[in-house]
Amino acid sequence: MSFFSYYLLPFVVILGILIFFHELGHFLVAKYFGVRVLKFSLGFGKKIIGKKIGDTEYLISMVPLGGYVKMLGESGDDDTEPLTREEEKSSFSHQHVLKRMAIVAAGPLFNLLLALIIFSLFYISVGKQVMEPEIGQVREHSPAESAGLKKGDLILAVDGKQVEAWAEIKEAVHDRAGKSVLLVVRRDQQLLHFTVTPEESISKNIFGEDIKTALIGIVASGKFKTLNLPTGTAVVEAGKKTWEVIWLTCLTVVKLFERVIPIKTIGGPILIGQMTGQLAQESFLYLIPFMAVISINLGILNLLPVPILDGGFLVFLFIELIIGKPLSLKKRDMAQKVGLFLLIMLMVIVLFNDITRLFK
Repeated sequence: MSFFSYYLLPFVVILGILIFFHELGHFLVAKYFGVRVLKFSLGFGKKIIGKKIGDTEYLISMVPLGGYVKMLGESGDDDTEPLTREEEKSSFSHQHVLKRMAIVAAGPLFNLLLALIIFSLFYISVGKQVMEPEIGQVREHSPAESAGLKKGDLILAVDGKQVEAWAEIKEAVHDRAGKSVLLVVRRDQQLLHFTVTPEESISKNIFGEDIKTALIGIVASGKFKTLNLPTGTAVVEAGKKTWEVIWLTCLTVVKLFERVIPIKTIGGPILIGQMTGQLAQESFLYLIPFMAVISINLGILNLLPVPILDGGFLVFLFIELIIGKPLSLKKRDMAQKVGLFLLIMLMVIVLFNDITRLFK
């Protein structure tokens, strides 16, 4: 019961929501353009349960690691009979290429939209947790020590701009090497002013690469606080957070190809299940922003230009838009096989990494 409650159930629920929203994007845009949707399935393989409503059969299928929307006239359709003129109007393959591109792109974009909605609701209801701008340590012989800063000082403003989080201090000084910065600090109920000149230093970014930055020689206390945000501010902050995770995810993909990040660090369903379970044991509340991050990863993954993914399909449609006709069936079939091979190889690698972590 404990394993089911803390690992399997949260994982299945989160994955189900993300897949549903992804397929809902394809479904709604297809319906908007008048395309007939034959099937809307959560999961692949054998049907567990299903119900037909109108033109569409809604299914829950055996394998939960995905889903699909099947449209009339879509490539790979099982129907062997030619479409009538009336059916062609609601056929996917007879829509303008831009409409088909919109339908295909809607799935990944809905995952990004879902992340924005989740972050917005989270910030509105719970607030935003940030690290306090309190100094936990002043390094010896640093600009901060020379200026007179001490452990326990609470930084209130940098160059006249109020700060409420430690990250804002780092952002304010990172490109100010050799230039004076005015800090307003609270110490023992007193407001004090200090002029500090950051010095250029080499530090590591999140990918372990050496980067040049400006530092004043202080370390955070590690204390956190929650900021209660008005609705408008919460939505703006959610937009910033969504873009931050999108950018970081794309950058991670690039760093993987550059071999800055070892391929052994990437994970798959088992790792996600472990992380989901660990967060659920601490607090089910933590699963909400985690779901937003996974949704963004799912959206970006599907936009990669790999045949068999939405991104690969978009490449085919873009080529069709440029040359004025679809690629030949032979070329598309060959590309799909290559894409399937790459996807299988990726699945093998992530499963190997996941299993290796389990034994470690």
